Amino acid sequence: MPDPDHEKMIKCIQEWLRGYLEKSGAQGFVIGLSGGLDSSTTAVLCRRVTKNTLALLLPCDSSPQDSEDARIIAKEFDIQTKTYDLTPAYTTLLRIFGTSSNHKTIHNSAFSNIKPRLRMIVLYYVANTLNYLVVGTSNLTELALGYFTKYGDGGVDILPLGGLLKRDVRKIAEILEIPKKIICKPPSAGLWPGQTDEKELGASYEILDRVIANEDISDVDEGLVKRLNRMKMSNKHKRLPPPVCNL
Repeated sequence: MPDPDHEKMIKCIQEWLRGYLEKSGAQGFVIGLSGGLDSSTTAVLCRRVTKNTLALLLPCDSSPQDSEDARIIAKEFDIQTKTYDLTPAYTTLLRIFGTSSNHKTIHNSAFSNIKPRLRMIVLYYVANTLNYLVVGTSNLTELALGYFTKYGDGGVDILPLGGLLKRDVRKIAEILEIPKKIICKPPSAGLWPGQTDEKELGASYEILDRVIANEDISDVDEGLVKRLNRMKMSNKHKRLPPPVCNL
């Protein structure tokens, strides 16, 4: 039986999306659909608000399964799609920079941030041509930790899931009847083969949610909690506008 609180969350987000769209004067929404939980939930919520919802599939030296999962969501929920393969642009940039996607560079932030920044270029290009809003897919857990790319997946117009912990996104996805395989898929930004959010962060989303929500974490390693809190502080700049020198 659906949780009434999460049903209320869905209605609240849809009303907010509808109101923001009307207030902005934009004609619709454009979303990068990765085939993961957050982007799928975001796309479905936007589609429930307007048929002018366009999902972009943006493979970039990434797993073909991600694009296949994205197509499953788009077909099931009648969401328009366009595909732009960014792999040639990505490999060209690596060649210009004199690097390659090998084990020595793969975990370097300058290297891994190229993909989300390329995707944002395309999202804003399409949004500008259609007078659409770029809709981000980050949730509260990611935003609080700064677990996103500045001017990449963090460079968006609106964040409908930005007030929800990861566990709430899962509950909403269940109510929206998003396929179980998408809900249970290990969260990943697709930055390199085998990359997952939880491996990179060193903790499960269950723990991450509890830390962000200031819940009981007495059973969680103290060193991990300290590291996550340092991460929140060091990434604070990602959540703020650039500092301005006021003369």
